[in-house]
Amino acid sequence: MMRYRVIACKVLMRELYMLAAHAQSTVEISLMRQQLHNTPDLLRESVQREIDRTEAGDTDFDAILLGYCLCSNGIVGLRAKKTPLVVARGHDCITLLLGSRQRYHELFHGREGGIYWYSPGWIEHTLQPGRERFERVYAEYLSKYGEDNARYLMETEQGWMKKYSCATYVSWPTLWSPGQAAYTRDCADYLGWSYEEYRGDDALARRLLEGDWNEEDFLVVPPGCTIEPSYDERIIRAV
Repeated sequence: MMRYRVIACKVLMRELYMLAAHAQSTVEISLMRQQLHNTPDLLRESVQREIDRTEAGDTDFDAILLGYCLCSNGIVGLRAKKTPLVVARGHDCITLLLGSRQRYHELFHGREGGIYWYSPGWIEHTLQPGRERFERVYAEYLSKYGEDNARYLMETEQGWMKKYSCATYVSWPTLWSPGQAAYTRDCADYLGWSYEEYRGDDALARRLLEGDWNEEDFLVVPPGCTIEPSYDERIIRAV
């Protein structure tokens, strides 16, 4: 029986634990703090530290699986000394939730305005764009900086949201929550965005944990090699 260590963002906690419970391989999971992708250098440092800690431990793993995709280049530069690293080819964790980078591309192709994704992990662990986030952030700014500055900071806070036009709830059928879907719709209504929902697919993440790694969908990084962006349809490569 193969033994794998998974190092993953906490956003995938429910999905990975569910798959690990049914995996034919032995899977140990280490969860990293969410939103590290906002500071790619910190993501890289944190994950590399966990890789080093894994290899320094008493257990020899057949591979270290990364529950990340390219993630704002946060995995670029990662390497292991004696254990293969395996990562799905994709730009971010939504690829793992949708089940393939082909479906990810199809949903974005030809669309005007960006999609902001809401999933079980994102909703549970991060304050998503919507009424609750606006009111909480505004109250924090108001208490710290006063009304005029708070209003100015909120205008800046809302500025990045202008590139989005759709709030989309995505979840695997086994984890689908009508309450979370309704929450996403409420956020969309508050922000003036459209609302969509997609049933995700566990195929890609399940294959990651089962050791079913074809070259088209996964990068297997030999010990001593480093992950780099490939700047083509493969997304990442090992050098």
